[in-house]
Amino acid sequence: MCRMLLVHPSGFYAWLREPLSPRALEDQRQTVLLKQAWDDSGEVYGYRKLHDDLCVMGEDISPNRAWRLARLAGIRAQIGYKKKPGSYGGSPAVVADNTLNREFDVDAPDQFWVTDITYLRDLFTRLVNGHLEKDSDALMPWAQLRPAKALQ
Repeated sequence: MCRMLLVHPSGFYAWLREPLSPRALEDQRQTVLLKQAWDDSGEVYGYRKLHDDLCVMGEDISPNRAWRLARLAGIRAQIGYKKKPGSYGGSPAVVADNTLNREFDVDAPDQFWVTDITYLRDLFTRLVNGHLEKDSDALMPWAQLRPAKALQ
């Protein structure tokens, strides 16, 4: 049989005694460690960070060997952490009714007030009547900020 397979008999009997080489056994052991470290990272890490993790654990492994074992085990780094487009659930934002219908000319003061993120304005007088502070969610009346005059 050895002649037919073109294998030396001593090599065949050595393979029967120990089918896997010491390197192959070490590869299997380190592949298990790589998979465990990859699972612990949430399947995010690539071979570079996995190599660093194994070195911290005291393993003697080169970056090239970590790359080879990770490739053979199907371990790949997660590229990009952005969410995919689509709906993510949650409650929809509360939108107020559009009572002005883009008619910004009003007949009397204090009927309609408009605002953006930083100030509050009366549509009739066009005066800024309040201001939102940086560190607070409360709207501070403009009279408290500048009692002498209100800005237009």
